[in-house]
Amino acid sequence: MAECSTLESLIEMGFSPSRAEKALAATGNQGIEPAMDWLVEHEDDPDIDEPSVVVPEDSDSGTTDTQGMDTCEERLPLTEEEKEKQTKRMMELIAQKQKEREEREKRERIEQEKQRRKQGQELSAVKQKIQEQEMQKAVEDRRREKQEEKLARDRVREKIARDKAERARRFGGAGSEPISPPAEASIPATTPSPSSPVQEPPTKKEYDQCRIQVRLLDGSALSQTFRAREQLAAVRLYVELNWPGGAPGPFNLLTSFPRRVFTEEDMEKPLQELGLVPSAVLIVARK
Repeated sequence: MAECSTLESLIEMGFSPSRAEKALAATGNQGIEPAMDWLVEHEDDPDIDEPSVVVPEDSDSGTTDTQGMDTCEERLPLTEEEKEKQTKRMMELIAQKQKEREEREKRERIEQEKQRRKQGQELSAVKQKIQEQEMQKAVEDRRREKQEEKLARDRVREKIARDKAERARRFGGAGSEPISPPAEASIPATTPSPSSPVQEPPTKKEYDQCRIQVRLLDGSALSQTFRAREQLAAVRLYVELNWPGGAPGPFNLLTSFPRRVFTEEDMEKPLQELGLVPSAVLIVARK
């Protein structure tokens, strides 16, 4: 009769019959409060509303549960005071369990946020390390390129210096004192006789040097003397090294008349072959 009273009390308090029966079975029919605790604790279980399997008890008299049910039906209903008391108890239990669940969920959210931040910091550290490595590699590559460019410029400077020294050694006195041919000075002037043979025209003069003037983008000019057999690349390097403030970027060399833009292939050709001897004016143009 106690079991039936507890079951009906739980049903009257708003619990479904299946849930009430499960609670009583799970708590061993120890009373309404343990059953209510169990119901509040397991209210979110996915199988809470599935019917429970009740094993009927053996009876020596061979009677069925009809007698027990009749007994339940004969039980007087709960008074309003009892209902109010049990309902209050149930609400307190529900509020307590709800509070415990909220606190548990809050702790879980905090822990998840900590894990998320930790993973984010680790990912940021990995990204930063990769970026630092890439930047370091780029700096090293640029440093190596600059070193190679410097070595190449040094080699060209050395070549230009050697060529200048060679020109100075060979033609150093040409600019200071005019050279007078001694053989012609010592030959007395004679009047050619009518029978003298006709003189042949002078042969074409070969030039060992050429004077190059380069007009820059701002209208200023650079002038330098080069050997006729030097490559046009020497002129370009001279412009890059002596451009006031440094060259603004890649540029082409060209002649205005006849108009000709010199290519990279022309840079390997001597000035004499390009028709820039004994003098020429080159113009700088942006690429």
